[in-house]
Amino acid sequence: MITVQEADGLIHDNHWKATLEKVALGHAIGRILAEDIKADRDFPPFNRVTMDGIAISATALEKEVHSYPIQEIVPAGSAQTRLSDEAHCVEIMTGAVLPIGADLVIPYEEVNITDRIASVADLSPYRNGSSIHPKGRDCTKGTVLIPKGRIITAAEIAVMATVGCANVEVMQLPKVAVIATGDELVPVNEIPEPHQIRSSNVHMLGAALREIHIHSNHFHLKDDKEELLRKMKHILLDYDVVILSGGVSKGKFDFIPDVLEALGVKKLFHRIRQKPGKPFWLGRKENSFVFALPGNPISSFMCLHRYFKPWYFRGMGLDMQPIRVRLAEDFEFKKDLTYFLQVSIHTDGSGQIWATPNRGNGSGDLANLMSSQGFIELPSRQNKFNRGETYPYHPFKTLG
Repeated sequence: MITVQEADGLIHDNHWKATLEKVALGHAIGRILAEDIKADRDFPPFNRVTMDGIAISATALEKEVHSYPIQEIVPAGSAQTRLSDEAHCVEIMTGAVLPIGADLVIPYEEVNITDRIASVADLSPYRNGSSIHPKGRDCTKGTVLIPKGRIITAAEIAVMATVGCANVEVMQLPKVAVIATGDELVPVNEIPEPHQIRSSNVHMLGAALREIHIHSNHFHLKDDKEELLRKMKHILLDYDVVILSGGVSKGKFDFIPDVLEALGVKKLFHRIRQKPGKPFWLGRKENSFVFALPGNPISSFMCLHRYFKPWYFRGMGLDMQPIRVRLAEDFEFKKDLTYFLQVSIHTDGSGQIWATPNRGNGSGDLANLMSSQGFIELPSRQNKFNRGETYPYHPFKTLG
């Protein structure tokens, strides 16, 4: 049995490297950007009007001209026009190109228009450049707007659309299979017999993967060694990553470790000095990886977030280091194991993040997950953990 730190080292050494692919902009949300996104022109690309009003010249302003004949009305989206007389004005709308010869805009709220004459009572608040967003103020052509390695959100989508990225290069997602094993499992739409339970782990793990935009295919395999050998052989050929739940402990029907090694999957480790999730098994066959997680729901859930997700993001070029949070109350754990404690999170007025223990009822207590936001990692060789001490935090929900 190895330590959590030794497991981290083996996982780090057996990394994977995502390849690249082009996807349409509409399918890029949640993906990892694999190219720098640059401005294809100055932003804004012209002197942009920011208020509905009248555009005048700075010369007229300096001469304290208060009334301006209206030359024309210019909506947003029109080609640039020219102010033909510095004593005149142009009615102009937000988003339009500032006319040649005009230097500022006075909002309609301060303008009185009668018989196509615009009058302004008080010119003192205005100066050259008022209500104008100058060309290139935000950035110039060629500026890197989004560096590669960023997770694409709606904000990045908006920027990419603005610079004309109809297709974008991203890191290719792995093809993932999620497998539940066990004769006691039945589909969720069936009524279980007294000796059966509904298969929830594949749905839980699949949902957690979808949260990081990984689609997975789901399988249920019986506790039969021959069936496992036959079906796992094909699954290993078809998928980059196989995530199993169950069949890795020391029971007489826990065939998964033997089956995987018989199929040429090299064991990297089996069993970690931790609670929950001690029976975790990790293996590799060439460029395919197998994360064989314990069957207890909380154990599977914790191992996915603590080990698989950092491994996955590292392969995508991202180093997702856990933040540290403060323990909100004293806690004791007597076994010499690294303990992953479910916690709820809050932030105090000074910005400190505090973790309150949610003890629950063991590795099968799924209901306790709903009142928790993540796990804090309490080190082995320590029994007492005091309020105010900081520990690594592994979230499975957004901080709130």
